[in-house]
Amino acid sequence: MAEMKFKFTIQPYQTEAVDSVVGVFAGQPFNDHFTYRRDVEIKRDVTNWMPSDEELYMGFANAKVQLDYGQLLDNIHRIQARNNIKLSDSLKSEGLGVCSLDVEMETGTGKTYVYIKTMFELNKLYGWSKFIVVVPSIAIREGVQKSFETMQEHFMEYYGKKARFFVYNSKNLPDIDNYSQSADINVMIINIQAFNARGKDARRIRTELDDFGSRRPIDVIKANRPIVILDEPQKMGGTATQESLKEFNPLFCLNYSATHKQHHNLVYVLDALDAYNKKLVKKIEVKGFDIKNLRGTDSYLFLENIVISPKKPPMARIEFEVGYNKSINRETRILGVDDDLFSLAKNMEQYRGYRISEIDPIRGTVTFTNGEVIHAGEVIGDVSEADLRRVQIRETIRSHFEKERELYSKGIKTLSLFFIDEVAKYRKYDEDGNEINSEYGDIFEQEYTDILNEYLTLFNTPYEQYLRSIDVHSTHAGYFSIDKKGHKVDSSLKRGSDESDDISAYDLILKDKERLLSFENPVRFIFSHSALREGWDNPNVFQICTLKHGGSSPTQKRQEVGRGLRLCVNQNGERQDYDTLGSQVQKINQLTVIASDGYKDFVADLQKGIREDLYNRPTQATAEYFIGKTLTIGGSDVTVSDKQGRDIYRYLIKNDYIDEDDHVTDKYRADLANNALVPVPESCKQITDGVHALIQSIFDEHALDDMISDGHETKIQENALNDNFYKKEFQTLWNYINHKYAYTVEFNSDELIQKAIAHIDDKMFVAKLQYTVTTGQQQDNMNSASLKNGASFIAEKSKTYTLERAEGSAVKYDLVGKIAEGAKLTRRSAAKILAGIRPYTFAMFKNNPEEFITKAIRLINEQKATMIVEQITYNQTDGTYDSSIFTAEKNTDFSKAYHAKKNVQDYVFTDGYAKDGQSIERQFAENMDLADEVCVYAKLPKGFSIPTPVGNYSPDWAIAFHKGMVKHIYFIAETKGSMETLNLKPIEKAKIDCARKLFHNLSSADVIYDSVDSYQHLLDIMDKL
Repeated sequence: MAEMKFKFTIQPYQTEAVDSVVGVFAGQPFNDHFTYRRDVEIKRDVTNWMPSDEELYMGFANAKVQLDYGQLLDNIHRIQARNNIKLSDSLKSEGLGVCSLDVEMETGTGKTYVYIKTMFELNKLYGWSKFIVVVPSIAIREGVQKSFETMQEHFMEYYGKKARFFVYNSKNLPDIDNYSQSADINVMIINIQAFNARGKDARRIRTELDDFGSRRPIDVIKANRPIVILDEPQKMGGTATQESLKEFNPLFCLNYSATHKQHHNLVYVLDALDAYNKKLVKKIEVKGFDIKNLRGTDSYLFLENIVISPKKPPMARIEFEVGYNKSINRETRILGVDDDLFSLAKNMEQYRGYRISEIDPIRGTVTFTNGEVIHAGEVIGDVSEADLRRVQIRETIRSHFEKERELYSKGIKTLSLFFIDEVAKYRKYDEDGNEINSEYGDIFEQEYTDILNEYLTLFNTPYEQYLRSIDVHSTHAGYFSIDKKGHKVDSSLKRGSDESDDISAYDLILKDKERLLSFENPVRFIFSHSALREGWDNPNVFQICTLKHGGSSPTQKRQEVGRGLRLCVNQNGERQDYDTLGSQVQKINQLTVIASDGYKDFVADLQKGIREDLYNRPTQATAEYFIGKTLTIGGSDVTVSDKQGRDIYRYLIKNDYIDEDDHVTDKYRADLANNALVPVPESCKQITDGVHALIQSIFDEHALDDMISDGHETKIQENALNDNFYKKEFQTLWNYINHKYAYTVEFNSDELIQKAIAHIDDKMFVAKLQYTVTTGQQQDNMNSASLKNGASFIAEKSKTYTLERAEGSAVKYDLVGKIAEGAKLTRRSAAKILAGIRPYTFAMFKNNPEEFITKAIRLINEQKATMIVEQITYNQTDGTYDSSIFTAEKNTDFSKAYHAKKNVQDYVFTDGYAKDGQSIERQFAENMDLADEVCVYAKLPKGFSIPTPVGNYSPDWAIAFHKGMVKHIYFIAETKGSMETLNLKPIEKAKIDCARKLFHNLSSADVIYDSVDSYQHLLDIMDKL
């Protein structure tokens, strides 16, 4: 089985986090050769007879920070202003070097990646090379080590070097000497127990050891003046840990966490709300279970969910008891209105009067003729803990299958994770020591087999072939601690914690991390001890179910959910993020939590845990809030002026975007979702994106409502094709347009080269690094108080300089190759463009090579986009689109769908916010349903696309009119919010123009294509043709 490798891409938010730390030291001179003589006794032998004494004894340490207190604080203020963070009143180092910086990043957004990249940037810009990563547990330590291993090649590609890393082990002290004498990037990973505990092993770091040349390991480490990085500092205890960390003699300290408890100088924030809004983590869905007893009865009922279909009335999937001659069994049936549980249960008396009178899919309820009402997810009657666990396991399996059916065709492996508190409930051992199923294992296999049979049909689809290839016994596996006999056992807990430090268990989890993501591995359902949850961060966990006694605190709930927040990857190791999936990212990436308590209780606790950890945000959009804010525009910092701040405030009031209390309104959120925001005032045109970023950072009490959805909400299984699809009018149109095409483009490459050169010279901007020098004098009369609070010097003047470094970056870039690949040009054309741009423009490459390459590719593609339309030719290929593309996209939220009359499917899912008819697409569909001249139409799926040299293009609508009522019978439409050509990006306009060229070739078939902003606009175009 080939091992999958994760593929890493450069994410803008991660770059911002790195720059926020690196920028604190702007103005620090570059020095990568700060040497010292190591205190070590070296014996000459055949392995070291050539180097001089100086080389043998030489150690490399981090150079001291040359910036003074005022310069550091000024840099921090500049970064905080840019990131909309409250300015620090002073430097807070707590004895851990010159400063202690906090970076707040939500779980699942890649903070380990960020601090590793930060090491490379600090090394590139300032020469610092010695780092220590301190972690609170074995689980995190093993995970960090795994991250260094998997990211090595990625960072090698961008920086031309690798980081040398090792895990501190008091029994392997030569690692420390290697760390000291190397000039490369060196990282020591250490867990706090190795130096902040009472055990013999922890004491060795401070003990003069004979086997270490009578030296103390801590002294050797501190000589390197390392940069200390704390991963999850809130889990590392308080004062004692801080005192111990001082012994490392840190240059400065960096703290990375989603939930800081102690606060220092905060330079970057990406909290839970930011991560969700930016679509960087999975959306959370919760299935909770409410248990209640019926009046004076011991009957058992469980309403799993309500199933609705365009073809049938709503049905309810209900589990109840059936009385047979020799036993009473619990069975699940799909029932409809007028079904009688008394009869179906073989006349069991407790179900007398339980005839279904109403099934309400909107409220998720079933009402019986006796007045009893049951809600989806509700378990009523005689319910034991075993009953509840069976329900949880069943719902986990059902959720798994629902997701897996859609994700399999996209190459995404679906995993489900069960946390349990006793291994014996899942596995046990027979007399011969063989591992066999216990209670949960048996329940899983019974429920899995029942639900599997619902998904197997007479059709032999690729997904069903996959299901048939997996044996029920091999599709679930347990990851637990192992005893000396090789038996799975409960994990021992750390003192005062509900987590384990069992390294053998974490080794197994991490070893199988990539393996579990492959379809070749049959394991899809994982059982693990709850104490090992820290080790689980597999990106393809889509279901988490906790099967254990007692409730969890809000913090524990948040930690458990955090195990499944990372965005998933496909079989190629490519992360399925916004760049890959666009607006579908949180429809594909959805984590379902199968809770052991009620939905409302679980969500209330989870939201409480999230709310407590959110960065302290402003709640009102006042003029004062905007005035003075720093925005980054085109690589330069821009401060919002007094006039601009007041203009923004008036703009919000005028458009009802804030209410009387200056809180952001639903209207603003609706227009934002629908891409229909009113343009900002003229004075703010250049800072439009920054203005809206500031507005969106304002917190309101409903901000968390959309983060978590109810897993028991009624779902339509399929928005199937209806009779409209089979009308001859639509079949004729579909047969005209469902062909696949290939294109050829011939254009003058010299013309493109000249246009690209001029465009790059005009538009390219890559910011240079700047630093500020502040000059001050010591006060004439000093006292101890002024020394303590840093007021013994008075700043007299400051000046900002641009950092000019002749040596540039040591990283080698294939500049021509990267641009040729990204812009789809030959190397010769890319080289001519680069050779033709002005020397001043080309010099910007040194400022930030990655930014230069990205912008150059975009600017070249924009020029390509303006040239290709006239020269493009389309040729029909052998392939055609199958009708299945209409049902390939699965939509789960039908509350915003439009129930159409003439569409080829019953429901139309329009882009943007559909409430109150505010969506342009929604209005378009409603108008077509009302129009007598329209016979049938289709909202074309994303899978229907036209290839263009600047990316695939998907039109919105295919419309067939009644013959004789309009000039042209068939129309392909693109609906746009604005018909202003200037408002369309060059690449987007080029795609539309290519489509217009293609459909023009179909003119003999009377198929017309155009871009419109309303149905009336479409009719106006038809009249002119």
